[in-house]
Amino acid sequence: MTHFGVTVRETRERLRQNDRSYSLRQVAQRVGVEPAYLSKIERGDVAPPSEATTKRLARELGEDPDVLLALGGKVSSDLQEIIRRRPRLFADLLRQLREAPDHAILRVVREVRDGDW
Repeated sequence: MTHFGVTVRETRERLRQNDRSYSLRQVAQRVGVEPAYLSKIERGDVAPPSEATTKRLARELGEDPDVLLALGGKVSSDLQEIIRRRPRLFADLLRQLREAPDHAILRVVREVRDGDW
């Protein structure tokens, strides 16, 4: 099983404990895929689905779409567009943040969000 598939299955099964509408068949129907395909995704027998399907699945399971996309080895199209505008700067930023502790990254995010330049 892939990390993506494991996360989807564990999340769906956890939700199913309290709400039977989170059966594989019902989730697949609401997301717009065949139950057999969702089962293959959860087992890691197929690659993670498209961005659109992953986002629908994330909404259905109450997960962050960006996290689920990342687990599937993808980046959302809106983030790709942001990176494409300044690829060298974003590549350098991400490489510099690679080893940074979470609290340091959160500080950068807060400063950017709050406009503390």
